[in-house]
Amino acid sequence: MASDAQHSSARLVQRSPRISGPELVATLVPPPQFDRATFESYRPDPEHPSQEEARDTLRAFASPPPAVSRGGFLGFGKKKAEPRPGAPTRPGVYLDGGFGVGKTHLLAATWHATAGRKYFGTFIEYTALVGALGYTGALGVLQGAKLICIDEFELDDPGDTMLMTRMIGDLTSTGSRIVATSNTPPNALGEGRFAAADFMREIQAMSDRFVTIKIDGSDYRQRELDGDAVVLGDDAYQFALADASAAGERMTDDDFSELIAHLATVHPSSYPGLLNGVQAIGLRDVHELTDQSAALRFVAFVDRVYDAQIPIAATGTPLTTIFGGGMLDGGYRKKYLRCMSRLNALTAEQVTA
Repeated sequence: MASDAQHSSARLVQRSPRISGPELVATLVPPPQFDRATFESYRPDPEHPSQEEARDTLRAFASPPPAVSRGGFLGFGKKKAEPRPGAPTRPGVYLDGGFGVGKTHLLAATWHATAGRKYFGTFIEYTALVGALGYTGALGVLQGAKLICIDEFELDDPGDTMLMTRMIGDLTSTGSRIVATSNTPPNALGEGRFAAADFMREIQAMSDRFVTIKIDGSDYRQRELDGDAVVLGDDAYQFALADASAAGERMTDDDFSELIAHLATVHPSSYPGLLNGVQAIGLRDVHELTDQSAALRFVAFVDRVYDAQIPIAATGTPLTTIFGGGMLDGGYRKKYLRCMSRLNALTAEQVTA
């Protein structure tokens, strides 16, 4: 029989958010955890000089060029402003590196340091904007922006990837600058997944618009964490629910299988709507996933949970061991490893909070 705590807790599976085009545009800002991200607050690892180099390059990219004037009658003869020393000369910067090296922090710092109209979103959010407004409508919204930040460039669908390369071309041709992050350099996107010649041509065209910055380093989330995600016993889990309720916090309580099924009914761009007002997440009877589509949806969900910094309490199988069926040996290995890193951090936060 379900406990009183279970009956009184909110459930994610009872939420079916839908987000409109205008609402999507309003959300195109850095996640709350990066509200105050700056180049100064980024802490490069001295053992990996590429981190400091990436920070300095993006700082120069974000800074307006100094005004230069030769004087002259009525202002004629003004010299065109030159880029700052070290600033990339191409309209885009691509941050390539493993998970947990601070790419999103640097992306948000660039956003904060850039004056004028600007947008920050994940690859999924931009493709969802096209779905809601159509390509022309989405381009009309974004065109004219000084900066477009694209986090977590995705490769799940070659059509979406080609759509984004087209949009990048249209935006840069009208003066917008782009900064993107991913775990794969742009000239290797699609490698080992989609071999179609036209796809590869599109990817190369995108690569030509970017200066690629390789960031080395270890996953900062794991520097003080060992082993797998924390698992609670049934009694400890019920205590966590009761403790959250007593503290006036909103903690959800869902069966893992039911949540996985529910995620298939909600577009990933609306996953943040599942989390509105949620301060902690409870998942019961976590088990291994062998369906790749279900696993990728869960990865997208965890990305949004991590953006919102919502801790997770879970029973069953450790969340860091759920990607089965050879998934970690496939083309999405880096994506799963990033998710495992985030799950380890989120479950540790729940236990130590």
